[in-house]
Amino acid sequence: MHHWILLGLAILAEVVGTSAMKASEGFSKVLPSLITVVFYGIAFYLLSLTLRSIPVGIAYAVWSGVGIVLISLVAWVLYGQKLDPAGLIGIGLIISGVIVLNVFSKSSAH
Repeated sequence: MHHWILLGLAILAEVVGTSAMKASEGFSKVLPSLITVVFYGIAFYLLSLTLRSIPVGIAYAVWSGVGIVLISLVAWVLYGQKLDPAGLIGIGLIISGVIVLNVFSKSSAH
């Protein structure tokens, strides 16, 4: 279970880094730029630790799927990004895919 916690923390760090990247306005603002670099460093380090026990394909699928959902929520809350019905359906499919991968796939490390 420890590796899944690390993956969750890696995803959260990546979401913080991506949010800060938006706020950096093309790396023209120093503090958001530094936050981006630091949190991406943390995210990749934690992801590398998870790859010791979770297959890379599974880890990356969860990383990207959950990251997409979270960053979409952050963009909606912080930046007023609108999600149309097709976008919401797509996010639902991503969530469904991550669930199927982790619950039903024999490829997943449990």
